[in-house]
Amino acid sequence: MTLVVADSARISPLADIEDSVRGSLIEIGEEVVIDAFVKIKPAGGMGDVRIGARSQLNSGVVLYTGNGVILGEDVLVAANVTFAPVNHEFSSRDVPIRQQGFQPSKGGIVVEDDVWIGAGSVLLDGAVVHRGAVIGANSLVLGEIEPYSVNGGSPSRLLGHRGRGL
Repeated sequence: MTLVVADSARISPLADIEDSVRGSLIEIGEEVVIDAFVKIKPAGGMGDVRIGARSQLNSGVVLYTGNGVILGEDVLVAANVTFAPVNHEFSSRDVPIRQQGFQPSKGGIVVEDDVWIGAGSVLLDGAVVHRGAVIGANSLVLGEIEPYSVNGGSPSRLLGHRGRGL
């Protein structure tokens, strides 16, 4: 693993960033705050994790590297959010799921700048959260979220837009 941490980043000594046996890059930008009990786990693919400047990951956040996770600048991630940019293969009934490997990548997870992700949310492979969006607590994000939109639910759906009310 290559771990690149900006000098101004603050990572709790109780956070857990695992080594990668596949060589994934984990890059943590300027003034990023990573709280206690955040877990970054290289698993399920060759993807890298990049966390942009001034982003904050609260307690209990889990990032699997899978097919990659990119968090832009000024991203706020509330407690217990999971980023899962990988999916198990399960098409064969004759082979245990754990022996079938993983499905092809849907592009990893991309979260653009100035996004707020509410507590307990789950983002899956292929999720793209565009600039300025808000994801409500306990939401499941499967696809693309439009810029400056407010979304919630499982699966998430459009509830409104920032600055225009709900």
